[in-house]
Amino acid sequence: MIRLTWVQPEDLVGHELRQAGEDGRGDLPQVRELAGRWHAAGGHDAPPRAGASEAAAARLRPLAESLLDELAAIPSPLAEPSDLDAIVAACPDWPAAGSAAGSAAGSAAKADPARLLGAWQGRAAGCVLGKPVEKIPRAGIRQIAEATGNWPITGWFTAEGLPAEISSRWPWNRRSAVNSLAENIDGIPEDDDLNYPLLALSVLERHGRGFTTEDVAKLWLDELPAGRTFTAERVAYRNLLDGFEPPETATRRNPFREWIGAFIRTDVYGWANPGDPATAAELAWRDARLTHTANGIYGAMFVAAMCAASLVAGSAREAVEAGLSVVPRESRLHEAVSLAVADAAREPDFERVIDLLHQRHGTLHWVHTINNAALVAATLIHGAGDFTATIAGAVAGGWDTDSAGATAGSVAGALNGGVPDRWLMRDSLASSLTGFDGVGLGELARRTQEMMAA
Repeated sequence: MIRLTWVQPEDLVGHELRQAGEDGRGDLPQVRELAGRWHAAGGHDAPPRAGASEAAAARLRPLAESLLDELAAIPSPLAEPSDLDAIVAACPDWPAAGSAAGSAAGSAAKADPARLLGAWQGRAAGCVLGKPVEKIPRAGIRQIAEATGNWPITGWFTAEGLPAEISSRWPWNRRSAVNSLAENIDGIPEDDDLNYPLLALSVLERHGRGFTTEDVAKLWLDELPAGRTFTAERVAYRNLLDGFEPPETATRRNPFREWIGAFIRTDVYGWANPGDPATAAELAWRDARLTHTANGIYGAMFVAAMCAASLVAGSAREAVEAGLSVVPRESRLHEAVSLAVADAAREPDFERVIDLLHQRHGTLHWVHTINNAALVAATLIHGAGDFTATIAGAVAGGWDTDSAGATAGSVAGALNGGVPDRWLMRDSLASSLTGFDGVGLGELARRTQEMMAA
């Protein structure tokens, strides 16, 4: 029996119950009653890392489908809107739309091509650094790095010299270790953290700045293999095939709607709008609403706004503040990022900063938006422009290592106008997306630059 991860109804109920606990519904009597029915039938809680249960759980599918629909009908009591107008209204510091020059052409004119290339390079480097240790917790990442003389992290992970006892205790991500260790990196390997920026570039090239969420959905169906999607993206893909349209694709039986998927998709919308975080955030919203709601959408807007600022800003703090300006003030994401920024500014030891983040967000899934966004903001502030320290901090945090590393690297690479030579790979990106396999980052930067004036 094929057990697909992230889509079997019996695998989603536990995650939806955990989501209810996070968005203010967990203590409601009707939610407790539904949870009781699930557990009485033998249903399991959300697993900490896995995405599929044993095949025997399929007997619970009819009940799971019913419970998912009943849970979806119970609204969150939190003031965390998903509608764009309501999001803007909830952001008292929402930036003025438009570039300083007042046009897309003016925005393109003030963008430094070196910064744009640095953003692509930084995203690739941070992603690849985090790939082999994805799913390994923080303690394991440190033990691996220390055992190979790479702590604090200053270079790629390696299996050379790694004691067998540590290797068996903390096994590499099996899909990534074959092409993301120092001894086997040959070009930039495929990853969803790199495929999604390619799709964002494609949607701009095909449909321009006026693209719709439906345009994103059609592009996915045309170009994105279903097997290259995960969590909220896989659920939304299934919903599209079942005939549902946005924004219902994001809400129907989708307990992952506040996880990190949209967070990793929106860099290009920022890069195409240098110095214009408001427009970048709006484009990110159009993309994110296909799969996410509330804090899942805010995370996408946060990243796009940071990336827009990173091409013109003088410091990481400027970029992070631009990101925060498009996140509703009363949201959980705004609070988490604000506290992380304060921690990073106050604590000289970044390990202590990570301690605080884990104390605060340790109950969230390792690919949730809120904890990873807080970590990215913290490492950008603490790294203070040091590219290596910034991506190392994102990976050492031990959550979604390749995604956090990619986003932190994107912003830091742009701020620095490039990355140190140790983080450059052969300029060829592998991808299963049509027309992109083997593309160079220089070519991607050139095409992104063209989108600034489109």
